[in-house]
Amino acid sequence: MSTAAKDDPSPRNATHKAGQTHRTVRLDFLQTARQAWRMTARDWRAGELTMLLLALVLAVAALSSVGFLADRMRQGLARDGRQMIAADFVVRADHPVDPMFASEAKSLGLQTAGTTIFPSMISSTSAQPLARLAAIKGVTPGYPLRGALRIAPGIDAADAPAHGIPAPGTVWVDAALLDALKTQVGGTLKVGTRAFTVAGVITRELDRGFSFVNFSPRLMMRADEIAGTGLLGYGSRVTYRLLVAGGDAQVEQFAQFARAKTDGGKLRGVGLESLSDGQPQVRQTIDRASHFLTLVSLLTALLAAVAIAMAAHRFARRHLDGCAAMRCLGVSQRTLRALFLNEFVAIGLIGSVAGVALGFGGHLVLLSWLGSLVDVELPQPSVWPALQGIAMGLVLLLGFALPPLLPITRVPPVHVIRRELGDAQRVAYAAYGVGVLLFAALLIVAAGELKLGGIVAGGFAAGLLVFGVIARAALWAAARFVRRERSAAGVGWRYALASLERRSGSSALQITALGIGLMCLLLIGMTRNDLIKGWRDATPPDAPNQFLIDIQPDQRAGVLDYLHANGQPDAALSPMVRARLVAINGHAVNPDDYDRADAKRLVDREFNLSYTTALPGDNRVTQGTWFGTDAKPQVSIEEGIAKTIRVKLGDTLRFDIAGMPVEAPVTSVRKVDWNSFKVNFFVLMPPEALADLPATFITSFHLPESGQRMIDGLVARYPNVTAIDVAPILAQIHRTLAQVIGAVQFLFLFTLAAGVLVLYAALAGTRDERVRESALLRALGASHRQVRSVQVAEFVAVGALSGLMAALGAQGIGYVLAARVFEFHIDFNPWLVPAGVVAGIVCAGLSGWLSLRRVLARPALQSLRDA
Repeated sequence: MSTAAKDDPSPRNATHKAGQTHRTVRLDFLQTARQAWRMTARDWRAGELTMLLLALVLAVAALSSVGFLADRMRQGLARDGRQMIAADFVVRADHPVDPMFASEAKSLGLQTAGTTIFPSMISSTSAQPLARLAAIKGVTPGYPLRGALRIAPGIDAADAPAHGIPAPGTVWVDAALLDALKTQVGGTLKVGTRAFTVAGVITRELDRGFSFVNFSPRLMMRADEIAGTGLLGYGSRVTYRLLVAGGDAQVEQFAQFARAKTDGGKLRGVGLESLSDGQPQVRQTIDRASHFLTLVSLLTALLAAVAIAMAAHRFARRHLDGCAAMRCLGVSQRTLRALFLNEFVAIGLIGSVAGVALGFGGHLVLLSWLGSLVDVELPQPSVWPALQGIAMGLVLLLGFALPPLLPITRVPPVHVIRRELGDAQRVAYAAYGVGVLLFAALLIVAAGELKLGGIVAGGFAAGLLVFGVIARAALWAAARFVRRERSAAGVGWRYALASLERRSGSSALQITALGIGLMCLLLIGMTRNDLIKGWRDATPPDAPNQFLIDIQPDQRAGVLDYLHANGQPDAALSPMVRARLVAINGHAVNPDDYDRADAKRLVDREFNLSYTTALPGDNRVTQGTWFGTDAKPQVSIEEGIAKTIRVKLGDTLRFDIAGMPVEAPVTSVRKVDWNSFKVNFFVLMPPEALADLPATFITSFHLPESGQRMIDGLVARYPNVTAIDVAPILAQIHRTLAQVIGAVQFLFLFTLAAGVLVLYAALAGTRDERVRESALLRALGASHRQVRSVQVAEFVAVGALSGLMAALGAQGIGYVLAARVFEFHIDFNPWLVPAGVVAGIVCAGLSGWLSLRRVLARPALQSLRDA
């Protein structure tokens, strides 16, 4: 054999002689890197990597934008945690804090201060006085122990740190309260029975919190002047806080003392806050918003993973013959793996860095929506979110792009003749298993907690499995149906369904990916339209918007007469008795016995009981029997709270009412329509059980905007009565929710783009096979019309099945969101199913037309050669 023949690397020479030793070509590192770069440039120019890069950038951008935001929020709360509770440690109670806590703090050399917070009506002193609800905060000297309160001498004046607390006879107020009462700094306001001079405007109060009362404008005064206002009496809702600050060792010693005194519910109604709690209401709000945003970013990552996997499948199929030829030329498996690994690591780094840069800009947009939830100047983000984003991008790309590439690196040289893959497919399945595990770990890391990430990863896996099983079963059933019904089904339908069933694996993957993408897009539309609209429509327009509380027994007749004479003839007063649940079936109630935070709060706080003989109109008994006129002690409990604190029909509850025990069995469970905004109670009892116990009265009614003068006159006559206008409170809640909704909708743009990529990747994934089949049909004599009918039938079947599954999935998830997140009932939308089916058919048909529109116009031989 000649030297030229020996050196000939052609497939003919490489395989011409059985048993001849195959020459292996291995490249050094620099050669591999140069070749990988040339392959990357060629594939980029050919458009092979565009889909992979776009999906990767979107996933990293969505994840890192939330990561940057969470990092800055976390740093800000850690840095300003003490300022957000105005102390190093706080003892909070719904009654005056036991003096032993202050004594212990002083014995340890710690600083102390106190606050007293409650809602009440504030009036102007003009000729026609105006009244508004305010959140009154009484403070003692030394407040705040940490941080600084900022006040201004006027609404538009520059602010400065406050020195001390308001002087005797003066108050500091929010600008909103001055505007509502048409008063300026230097004017006077009536607080209860006393008049105070407005000495400053509060511009910054870090320890304000997000409790119900704090949604109202703030009025700050000296704590030792509250008693002179006559505002506090039986039934008043007051929060008392003892602030403690000092050296870390002494604070920790005091914290251990306080925990020992309150451990196991020894002191009911007493809570503790520390630096780690750092304004728990704010942290809870931010955590919920962060979790919601994280879920949206994870949804984007999930869609990106699907798009990457499908694009990589197409990439592998298109490079299969080239890799087989390279194997024939002597390139080793290790060299092929190194080439593709270098190519995809380069793409992963480029895409991840671009995604991190886009995510940094995205987090600034999120911060503009959510930054006001924390009234602190946030520090710059650390480098960890960027590093985490790059790591996530590499894991996402390598976990879902490399598995379909591994088989082509192991393709045997004989593939160029026999089209055999050997054991390469088994390697791909094993690699996918590793990729799925890595992706599950990615979701858990991105979610920040095992539970949330595990639920998302498990739900996604279950969705893929269910959609895949349904798709394969539906294709199998449809193909057999049209075979039996040859007369009813045309040639196009028979061939299209047979073709889909023949490649059932890739067809099911395509339908599943298309269904998931459409489901996400439909869910976005539902969330924006149906869910938000349903939440806003949950409260009827004529629902009560005014609540009167703290009405004393001797004021009942006068208040009712006033309301009836001023356009509220249906107003009625309901008694309200403050009580504490102390035992269930003889066992003492302990907050530590419950896992849920809401259950702990419910059993640790005081209940509002009421008594009546008539079942309220917006209540419905779901278990047991309404007691009616039966005078024996018994309890009717609302079903939501019964489930939360694990109380069932027949259980015996014991309440402590001003030191007097009241015990009664549960004889009925009620479902309450809280959206009616009428006065309702968790617990109702017969009048004989509570009538002799101390009580205040409450009522609610609807007042038009022009009727505010009626409230002003009522408060002027009864200063202790608190009128709560829920409209501005709901408006504040709406603004807070709007911040979160706006941030989520911004992130949905990433999800929308990822969904579009999935749709394109799902339909382009089998384009080459469709082109080849269409060309074969034409070569075998099929007419243009017949080939077109096969294509139309196939795209209609794929789109309709994907759209149907997407609509049902979106409806189910939307129902869960409505019930668990937005907390309102949503009916099944019958139009969503046809809309999903039509959307699926349109998407599949449009993609099919774009990818195959030129096939029929070209000679069949040319199409076969190109395929």
